Amino acid sequence: MSILLTGSAYAANPFLDAKDGKPVSAEFRGAEWGNNISQKEITLSGRVVTTRIAKMAWGAIFKIEFTNLKSHAPQPRKIEPEYFIVTGDRIVLLNEENNEAAGKKISAMEKSPEFERGNIYGITSGKFNYEDGPWTTTIELKGDQCIYLASHNSGHFKKVVWKKGVCLVEYSMGQGAGADGFRIKRAESKTP
Repeated sequence: MSILLTGSAYAANPFLDAKDGKPVSAEFRGAEWGNNISQKEITLSGRVVTTRIAKMAWGAIFKIEFTNLKSHAPQPRKIEPEYFIVTGDRIVLLNEENNEAAGKKISAMEKSPEFERGNIYGITSGKFNYEDGPWTTTIELKGDQCIYLASHNSGHFKKVVWKKGVCLVEYSMGQGAGADGFRIKRAESKTP
């Protein structure tokens, strides 16, 4: 099932936006766990870089990269970058084999393309529920946050938390029975 997101002029999304095309970087800290880690959890830190790579009349495309990941795990953690198509009321995962090429193609479109319901990662109003076999996805608003949670009956999960005016504030995923996973949250910025 597909939905069509339409709109004439792009109104900035309060959960994922940029004033300009310059990358915005933030420190994230948390933990990772897995079968190859001797302790229950160990510290994981890194930077999250958010870059608007295209702006259209109806929306924008953002790339979120996870860089400088550090922990004491025997195998360094790698988190692949994610691309999101953003309209005034939705954040949608760009889930293509070549996201760079797909982003260029989509950015040339005159209106928003159709998106799969399973790729919606953020909303600006209401509540969203979607089931696909053993996967259940919920998106809900709590105060100034939009919380995306996808879970599988085996224990696999993915959680993404957006905050109004801030962008991404939490990114977590894991495999069932604690086989592998991580949780990172935006570190509070220190003011002098």
